[in-house]
Amino acid sequence: MADQRLEQLKQKYQSVLNTIQQTGVRLQNVHVENDKLFIRGEAPSQEVKNRIWDQIKLVDPNYSDLTADISVSGGQTQAAGAATGGGQQTRTYTVQAGDSLSKIARQFYGNANDYMRIYDANRDQIKDPNKIQPGQQLVIP
Repeated sequence: MADQRLEQLKQKYQSVLNTIQQTGVRLQNVHVENDKLFIRGEAPSQEVKNRIWDQIKLVDPNYSDLTADISVSGGQTQAAGAATGGGQQTRTYTVQAGDSLSKIARQFYGNANDYMRIYDANRDQIKDPNKIQPGQQLVIP
């Protein structure tokens, strides 16, 4: 029975598992726990982690039958960021329906109150921090 549930959930989240495989996430666990698919892995960067979560939300916006624990590998990311010498690596984010700058800030920085960092970096296309549109490409400093 558990094997059958695992196969069902793996089929449902196949696109997520494919994205994990294609982006170099190091998978640690994929199993059924509390009748949910449990995925634990380590992403090579925050951007990859965000891509995984975007894919999860495409499959099931509430991810009601999924528990995902995706961490970002530590030392490498810091070293790579320091080596670029001042932001040659530009992250972007495509605004989804239901997003707000504070929600995006919480996703990237872990603190919703950092939304002004995103607003300041995108003043050319955002006139009001409370009004962002799905489909907008935002620079994430």
